[in-house]
Amino acid sequence: MATSPYSRVLLKLSGEALMGDQSFGICAETVSLIAGQIRNVLDAGVEVAVVVGGGNMFRGSDASAAGMDRATADYAGMLATVINALALHDALEKVGLTVRTQSAITIQAVAEPYIRLRAMRHLEKGRVVIFAAGTGNPYMTTDTAAALRAIEIDAQVLLMAKNKVDGVYDADPRTVPTARRFEVLNYIEAINRRLEVMDSTALALCMENNLPILVFDLQAPSSIERAASGEKIGTLVTEEKSILAGPAAAPRGAGG
Repeated sequence: MATSPYSRVLLKLSGEALMGDQSFGICAETVSLIAGQIRNVLDAGVEVAVVVGGGNMFRGSDASAAGMDRATADYAGMLATVINALALHDALEKVGLTVRTQSAITIQAVAEPYIRLRAMRHLEKGRVVIFAAGTGNPYMTTDTAAALRAIEIDAQVLLMAKNKVDGVYDADPRTVPTARRFEVLNYIEAINRRLEVMDSTALALCMENNLPILVFDLQAPSSIERAASGEKIGTLVTEEKSILAGPAAAPRGAGG
């Protein structure tokens, strides 16, 4: 891995990203590949924290739409993120890394409670820290948790690993052949155009704290290593002026 401009990053993994090509659950091969890339990032001297989603197991918004109490559904979704965190924790240990999982809801048998200064100390000691259970509050997404934790631990960039989505587009490339991917996307433009970078609360939080967001395709070769090394892949969301790339020859997913 090339020398990185970052000393500390936060990687956001959606639950769907852990499925690989499966339709549900956790793909052991995919999680193992993620663990190997994270090890290479640490070997290059970059501290890594991770926030995991739970959509491959349970999605609170879907359960709520089906009639489940929204707060209860969201708490169930938080438990799904803990399952994913434990799977990733195990995979990281198997590639020789020291890992700490911290949960925003108390589950002392399997995870530490989230304590900001303890998390930062773990990172300084070269440990990977996995943040589970979102923010610990219903009505908040794991995107918001990722933005919040990244800001709290002084991460220099939020790496948003998507499943078969290689960036943010000015239109849906699945239905608009002329859709173009943004190389750089301004926060305000992303909010005003309602482009699907992350939920609006998380995006506003990043904008207010000037935290760059890099949206990239997890399934691209060595994608985490390339993103953490500062390579220009995907879409970088910042305060800078937006820049569009050429039309995608074979777009993998939509961003707007």
